Parts: sequence; structure tokens; C-alpha cells
Amino acid sequence: MTYSNSLSDNNVPLVLDTSVLINLHATRCGVDILTSIPNPIIVANVVAGELENETSRRNGEEAFLGALSAAGHVSLLDLTDQEFEMFFELTSVSPSLDDGEAATIALASARGLFPVIDEKRGRTRANAIMGVEPAWSLDLVLHPVTADSLGAEGHREALFRALRDGRMRIPPESTSHVVSIIGIENAEYCTCLPGYKQLFARRDQR
Repeated sequence: MTYSNSLSDNNVPLVLDTSVLINLHATRCGVDILTSIPNPIIVANVVAGELENETSRRNGEEAFLGALSAAGHVSLLDLTDQEFEMFFELTSVSPSLDDGEAATIALASARGLFPVIDEKRGRTRANAIMGVEPAWSLDLVLHPVTADSLGAEGHREALFRALRDGRMRIPPESTSHVVSIIGIENAEYCTCLPGYKQLFARRDQR
């Protein structure tokens, strides 16, 4: 089964959630990925703030975003008063979202941008508010121009590292396609894959 990429023919500016940045950093070629795709990249300063913690500093995720911003590859934006009202509602009303998801949705909704969110709750709320399915981190990693830029082996390694080290969430229906790219041996190290236990239970029974 092939993967239907929602960004293949879409050049609208993208707004990235915190987990998306973590996944891109885990690929070890996140700069190459973001500079390859044609879409302008936006990150809420609220999201940048979520990376200001000891773990993200130690892992290099905070520095990764800082370098992207300094080089002009990513635009860091503050929320307007109107956007902050939506942000406050999304973080306060049950079922509440975390700050990064809420800021990403508030920016995308108010400015006609395209959100990139992996978590189920954030995707559901974005769809309810905006009437569109957000993109996934996987859409960035599997973007056709990303594959061309990294080459077959580099692309395979980037996807593998995003899954193994970033624990990137993917749509369940894409699992077989993703495994076909990274190989079943590598997939065994990617415990974040949907249906991981069932996948390898079946394999062990053969």
C-alpha cells in the first residue's frame, strides 16, 4: 500500500507542533528536510517555549530550533490577542490540549495556515475547528522532494531514526508502507509503530 501524502501538491505555509520538531531533529537531517520542501515553515513561540527544558536542551532539540530560526528556515511567531483567546480555550476546556498543540491550532486557524500535528486529540480538535485533516510529521519525512534530496539510503535512515529515536506517531494505515521502506529488521526497533506487538507476534509465529 502506498502512502497518500497531503503535502505533495500543497505549498501553503505549515505550522509545526512540538512533537513534529522533535521527530525532525531525531532524523539527524531535519534542516535538509525543512529546506527541501517548498512550504514556508512557522512555529509558535509557545512551541519554542516547550523545548526550553533540560531534556530538550540535552537532546539538542532546543538548539535545533534555534539554528533553524537564526538561519531563516523557520519563522517564530507570537500569538495575537485573538489567537491567544482560542489558545486559552483549547488549553482550558475539557478535553484540553497541551500548549504546543493549542498554539499551533490557534495560529493555523486564524491565519489560514496548515497545521502539522501527530497526537490524536490535537488532530481531532484541529479538524473540528478548521474542517481539514492536519498533516503528519510523516508527510514531511516522506515528501517527494525530501526523498530526492536525501537519496534512497539517507531517506530510509531518516525515517528509521524518526521512528526509533523520535518515536514518531504515524497513521495506522501507513504502517505497511513505512515498514516496506525501513525493512522489517529495522521495524523491530520501532516500538511506536501502530500494532507493533501484533506485527511481531505474527512474525515470530512463522
